[in-house]
Amino acid sequence: QVELVESGGGLVQTGGSLKLSCASSGRIDGMTAMAWYRQAPGKQRELIANLILDGRTNYLDSVKGRFTISRDDAKNTMYLQMNDLKPEDTAVYYCNVQIGGLWRNGWGQGTQVTVSS
Repeated sequence: QVELVESGGGLVQTGGSLKLSCASSGRIDGMTAMAWYRQAPGKQRELIANLILDGRTNYLDSVKGRFTISRDDAKNTMYLQMNDLKPEDTAVYYCNVQIGGLWRNGWGQGTQVTVSS
């Protein structure tokens, strides 16, 4: 019953910034982690960042220092702040949540990020 909606993507030049949002329709009981993924054209979907609810975060090496994952419990929303964007960041970005140690099945529509050279 958990529905996630990604938003905030767009077209940006190299070096620009975007902030993506992942909104849930309501409070998610038993959430244990959240994550952002992306899928570039012709590539497999890859995990780029996660946030464990004990406070730990993890990032794909290629985005460390540029991307930041965060959450706002009052808004039932998580975010991905992306700075110093590069053409290789071009992809559809997706979010997911872990409930009771198990990742939610299925994916939303994602949000397209395109970085021009």
